[in-house]
Formats: sequence, C-alpha cells, structure tokens
Amino acid sequence: MSYILNIETATKNCSVSIAKDGETIACNEIADEGYSHAEKLHVFIEEVIASAGITVQDLAAVAVSQGPGSYTGLRIGVSAAKGLCFALDIPLIAVDTLKTLASQANVSSGKIIPMLDARRMEVYSEVFNANLETERSIKAEIIDENSFSEYTETVYFVGDCAEKSKPVLTASNFVFLEEIKYPSAKAMSKISYDKYQKSDTVDVAYFEPYYLKDFMIIPPSKKQ
Repeated sequence: MSYILNIETATKNCSVSIAKDGETIACNEIADEGYSHAEKLHVFIEEVIASAGITVQDLAAVAVSQGPGSYTGLRIGVSAAKGLCFALDIPLIAVDTLKTLASQANVSSGKIIPMLDARRMEVYSEVFNANLETERSIKAEIIDENSFSEYTETVYFVGDCAEKSKPVLTASNFVFLEEIKYPSAKAMSKISYDKYQKSDTVDVAYFEPYYLKDFMIIPPSKKQ
C-alpha cells in the first residue's frame, strides 16, 4: 500500500491530492486569478492528509508538477515538495505538467494537444496520442493558422488557451475541450504511481522545475 502526495502549482490552479496505489482518495484545489499558491498550498496539504485519514509519516513519496508553467507557481510547489521529501527521507517524483493536463481528456483515438498560455500568441504545447504516449515533445511556439496542420485525425485541445487559439485554429478536425482548463493533482495520481513503481524519481537536492522559458523577448520594430 503506497500513499503519494501530488502537488500541482504550475498554473492558476493550486491543487493537492493524496493517492493510494494510484487512485485519488482526497483532493483540494482552487483556481484563483490572484495566484494564491503561497497562502493555500500548505493548508491544502494538511487538509488532504487529514481527509485521507493518514499522517505525513505514511507517505511513500511526493510528486510535483515539473512544468512548464508559471515561474512563481512552480517554485512554490517544488520548494514544498522538496521540504517534505528532505524531512521524511522519501523520494521525489517529477511529473510533466502537460501530460497531467492531457490525461484529463477521456478520448479513445486521435491526438491530444495540451496548451498552456505563455503570453501573447505563444503557448507551451506537447502532442500525445490517445494512450498518452508522447508524439511530439514540449515546445514554446507561436500559434498561427498553420499550427498543427500536419495532423489529419481528430485533434483535441485542452488547457487555458482556447480563447486566443480558437479564432486561429479553425480546421474541421480540431476540437476544443474547454472544460479542461488547468492541470489537476487528481490527474497526477496514476502517472506518479507508475513512476514510483519504476523508481523513476529525481534527486531531491538538485531537481529544478522545467521552466522552458521565462518570457519571450520581441524586438522593437524599426522605423521606416
């Protein structure tokens, strides 16, 4: 019996769950426009542990969202996860934020493309098949009318980019699952447990979040 604490703070959603052998048994989360992660995260950790009827000493590992995403959000989540792992002498598991987001789409075929906002028309994206196998690695890219045109089967988009992407991504095989906006710690449970069983962990001392890039610099236009 393995209890894993899952922490997801890469976006506006501050999300924490407890999983037992890969099944979520307690979760607390809030998507706050004001990014209240610093105030909410440790409270949520205490609450889900109590709700699961366990203590921190029962934890087998801590899993944390590794990014890409908000610089501040990722730092807060990773710092909390490292602190617990150091104190309890348990392993740290890093989970791809975009895979967590993609896993929330319940589809049996086609491609799943999770996208997170990276300012202006830029997004962080990754491409998965319906079995959550990576078909194209993470990129920071500017969305235009030609983006993802190489995919002819149904493409399901998830994430917080629907508002700015839908007017541009208009192909008939593109479907926006707008109800799936942010990654959730609930969706981390199976992923983190699979990693735990394979001893796929990271070095607690040296692990850093995967920021991909902090911001995009756009050079000023030259005067004619």
